[in-house]
Amino acid sequence: MTPGEIALASGNFTPVTQFILLGFSEYADLQTLFFFIFLLIYAMTVLGNMGMMTLIYIDSRLHSPMYFFLSILSFLDICYSSVVTPRLLVNFLTTDKSISFAGCVIQLTFFVIHVTTESFLLAVMAYDRFMAICQPLHYSSVMTKVTCLQLVAASYGFGGANSIIHTGNVFVLPFCGPNEITHYFCDVPPLLRLACADTATAGNILYIFSALDTLLPASVILISYSLILVTIGRMRSATGREKALSTCASHFLAIAIFYGTVIFTYVQPHGNENGRNGQIVSVFYTIIIPMLNPFIYSLRNKEVKNALRRRLQAYIFPR
Repeated sequence: MTPGEIALASGNFTPVTQFILLGFSEYADLQTLFFFIFLLIYAMTVLGNMGMMTLIYIDSRLHSPMYFFLSILSFLDICYSSVVTPRLLVNFLTTDKSISFAGCVIQLTFFVIHVTTESFLLAVMAYDRFMAICQPLHYSSVMTKVTCLQLVAASYGFGGANSIIHTGNVFVLPFCGPNEITHYFCDVPPLLRLACADTATAGNILYIFSALDTLLPASVILISYSLILVTIGRMRSATGREKALSTCASHFLAIAIFYGTVIFTYVQPHGNENGRNGQIVSVFYTIIIPMLNPFIYSLRNKEVKNALRRRLQAYIFPR
C-alpha cells in the first residue's frame, strides 16, 4: 500500500491543500551552490533561445520553414523551462518549499502541454527535413506558410489533449495523507505515489499515453531520417552530402537527448520507482536540454552562424 492508502484506511486524514517539493533537499549544504548553478543555466536558456528567435526574425535569409520551426522550438524551451526552474530557484533559498494544490495542478498542466508539443514539433521538423532533402521539387508547394502554421497548431493540439488526459488522470484521485513530493516539480509519477487510492489504472494510463506521445513522433522521426540517409547516400556530390548531413546532425542530436530522457522517465510499465534517479534524469529534459538546444543548432549550423556574423558586423560596423 502507498502512504496515502494507509492514511485513508486508518481514517486519520485531512484533504491535502498543498504539497511539499523535496527535490534536492537532501543536499542541504549545497542549496546556495545549486541556486547559482541553476540560475546561470536558466539565464542562458532564456537568453540563448530569445537570441535564436530574434536572429531568425530579423535575418531574411532565415525566413524558411526549417527556421520557423526552430523559432517555435526555442519558444517552447523557454516556456517549459520557465514552468519548472523559477520555482526550483525559490525553493533553494527558502525553508518553505510548499506549493498550493491549485499551483501544482497549474504547473503540471502547462508542463505537459509544452513538453508534449515539443515532442510532436521535433517530428514535424524531421518531416520538414525529409521534404527538403528527399522531395526538393515539391518542397515549396507542400511546406507553405499555411501548412507550417497548421503543423504547429496540430502539435499544440496534441499537447493540450495530452495535458488534459494526464492532469485529469492524476487529480481525479484523492489526496488525503502524505503531501511530500520527492521531486522538484509536480510531475505525474511522484504524485501517483501520494494518492490515497489504487493507482494501477492511472499508472497504466500514464504508460500508454506517454508511449503514444513519444513513440509515435519517434517513429515519424526514424522513418524520415532513414529515408533521408538513403537519399544522402545516393547523392553524387560530396558537398551536397555534407550540407544535408550538417543540417540534420544538430536536429538528430537534440532528438536523441530529449527522447532518451523522456522515455526513461515515463515509458516504463510501472513508472520510475526511484524518485532520486527520476529527478536527476528529469533535470536533463526540463532544464539542461532547453539550454543546450540553441547552442546545438547554432554551433552546428553554418547558416545560423553566418546570420549571427552578419548581424554582429552590421551592429559593430554600421554603414
